[in-house]
Amino acid sequence: MTRLLTWWRKRLSVQLLASMLVALFASQTVGMCISWDQFLTDLRAAARTELSSRAAAVARLVETLPPALQSDIARVNSTDYTRFWISEDPTPAPGPWVGEAFERFKVPLRTLLNGSGQAVPAGSPAARTPLPEGATAAHLLKGMAWTAPPADRADLPARALYLDYAERNGAGVIVPLNDGRVLNVAFYKHFMPSIWDTHLPVSLALTAVLVSLVGVLTVRRIVQPLRQLTKAAEMLGRGEAVTPLRESGPDDIRRTAEGFNRMQERLHRFVEDRTRMLAAIGHDLRTPLTTLRLRAELVEDPDLQERMLDTIDEMQAMTEATLSLARQETNAEPTRTIDLSALVESVCDDLAEIGQSVVFVGDGRVNYRCRPDGLRRTIRNLIENAVRYAGRAEVRLITTRSTVEIVVEDDGPGIPLDSMEEVFAPFFRLEASRSRETGGVGLGLSIARAIARQHGGDVVLSLRHPGLKAAVVLPA
Repeated sequence: MTRLLTWWRKRLSVQLLASMLVALFASQTVGMCISWDQFLTDLRAAARTELSSRAAAVARLVETLPPALQSDIARVNSTDYTRFWISEDPTPAPGPWVGEAFERFKVPLRTLLNGSGQAVPAGSPAARTPLPEGATAAHLLKGMAWTAPPADRADLPARALYLDYAERNGAGVIVPLNDGRVLNVAFYKHFMPSIWDTHLPVSLALTAVLVSLVGVLTVRRIVQPLRQLTKAAEMLGRGEAVTPLRESGPDDIRRTAEGFNRMQERLHRFVEDRTRMLAAIGHDLRTPLTTLRLRAELVEDPDLQERMLDTIDEMQAMTEATLSLARQETNAEPTRTIDLSALVESVCDDLAEIGQSVVFVGDGRVNYRCRPDGLRRTIRNLIENAVRYAGRAEVRLITTRSTVEIVVEDDGPGIPLDSMEEVFAPFFRLEASRSRETGGVGLGLSIARAIARQHGGDVVLSLRHPGLKAAVVLPA
């Protein structure tokens, strides 16, 4: 049950198909309830029409035969639901006549046709009769009444009698013969069958199968473009190159694809325009910075000259870092599948070789689709920050069903809670001296988060006791 509810919540195809089937069964049920009475009335009318036709035909046949054969011929014309016999009384009372019919219905058809006329033991395969199990004569006497002959039965004599009994589940016809006797025809069939005894279950099942087939084809036609749109949106969110969607199908689907393609084009154009603007600003700033450096070289006061050159160097570093961040956000590095565990371990080994205290804890291969150079830069920035402020870093790789986490932990002073988000702002530094010996220009975490978000993930910081935990959380 839980799995069905999960499918219902998560799958549009299941919801659409289930809704169609529920509507089908509901409409069929309502229609059956409305038409059931008419259906039973039509069944009774058809049975009485057939009964009258058979009674007229057998009466004509009997009148052509010798009297000694008439009773046998009438008897062998009996069927599962009818009994024929000849009697002397031309106008029998309804009660005794129905009682006689009941006794004849108690005799199974096989025995009746064999000519014995005797009932067989209950439970015997040959003991099938149209009467309900345990029925008595009182069952057939319910609703007993003489009825008028049908207006369209001109083939029967005018003196023929009609009788309804067993609450209209039974009917009788009494046809006068030329010799003064009568042909009695009794019919009984229970006209309240279970729905499983009719054609409706098979009809409903076939209709449900056809509706399901049509529904599956229709749902696939609707869902397939949505899946392609979801995949394209996910790739775009990770910064991958996305081929424009095919703009086809119904108007709603086609307009959705057109909207996505326009959005993608506008995003690319916006990023390209911004990158071009930043590149122009960076290029134009190099000339005045170079001029300032030349003029600072002419300053005679050594202390003033050193402060001016430090300021110019800081401006130069900030400009280059800004351009680097802009280039990183528009990096066209192709996406490919790599062993993420090997990538993280190689970064840790590179930093350990230059004397930094870095430990990698991980086991097993983790295949992941990403842009390796960008992710390498993110991991390196986080590890360098941890080593700079804590002296050492421990790196772990954690995989779950929905995420892949690259965790960098240290035992340093940590970050105040109210500054957890501020540290991701460009050029923000907790260390207020702005000295490059105690920190960079304040873009390391900004670049790391930008790269992580290009992969559809994020960089999350949390406090340890003591220290800081920085996690690159990527979608699995």
